[in-house]
Amino acid sequence: SSKAARYAQEIKEKSTDIYFDDCRIADAALSGNEHHLNSWLDQGFQADMDWMTRTREQRNDVQKKLPGTQSVIVLIKNYYSPRPQAPTRSGKISRYAWGRDYHRSLKKPLIRLAKHIESLEPATRTYASVDTGPVLERTWAQRSGIASIGKNSLALRRDIGSWFFIATILTTLKLQPDSNSHDICGTCTACIDACPTDAIVEPCIVDSNRCISYQTIENRATIPKDLQPLHGDWIYGCDICQEVCPWNRFQTNTNDSDFHPRPGHANPDIKQIERMNQETFDKEFEGTPIRRTGHAAFLRNARIVDENLNKTP
Repeated sequence: SSKAARYAQEIKEKSTDIYFDDCRIADAALSGNEHHLNSWLDQGFQADMDWMTRTREQRNDVQKKLPGTQSVIVLIKNYYSPRPQAPTRSGKISRYAWGRDYHRSLKKPLIRLAKHIESLEPATRTYASVDTGPVLERTWAQRSGIASIGKNSLALRRDIGSWFFIATILTTLKLQPDSNSHDICGTCTACIDACPTDAIVEPCIVDSNRCISYQTIENRATIPKDLQPLHGDWIYGCDICQEVCPWNRFQTNTNDSDFHPRPGHANPDIKQIERMNQETFDKEFEGTPIRRTGHAAFLRNARIVDENLNKTP
């Protein structure tokens, strides 16, 4: 209806006024028993991320999270900054984690937008989340047309590549949906070929058990011996499958200084990390995503990188 179109337009304009780089809408009726999620979980590709299995029902159907959901609003924020010159004997940190924790940066503008949506019509309800909620944000990104899904399973755009965060708002408000996006990878397999641990088992399917990002961030236990030498100098996360993606030639610098690299956070000095105790670690990485891994696992990662650097001539 014209009302659904008018509201959609207003929400999009408001989203850019507030903070976000783009906003698109999907029809919540597209939610169902998500085959790709079920098959991924059934194959054990979530490793020990048990919360994925626990929230399967809600991820499979947005109505289980917010009964009466009619529309899914998808928002993105570009975080790209160029990597600073790396000193010798340093490790690499994934680009998204160089600055402030994105959950903190996106939360306030997201809640502001959700409140605005609730004000459009009486009794309108919303559920907003960055990526901690049980919402398949990349699936909805594809359905809303805001991004395609690359073969590395990440959301991907022609204009800025894949260096962006996604947030979603479920709402009971009826909004005019956008059309879904199409594959933009074609026959390219650059990401699959470049992954050092062969974690991309087939297009769009990543086995977390083999993924450097999973191992260095989520896994608190021992990293399998056979994977350690393949981690190279990645100390937290891994950007290889993004760095080789041809669409990432079109990246543009973020306009949010929250995501600019803090001194020493893009390429941290290995020896310095090995000297850190719990207190200095907490202080150094306060308010950043790196705190998530914890001191012990971060130290473990640094030792693996140290060993790998010693082997390279």
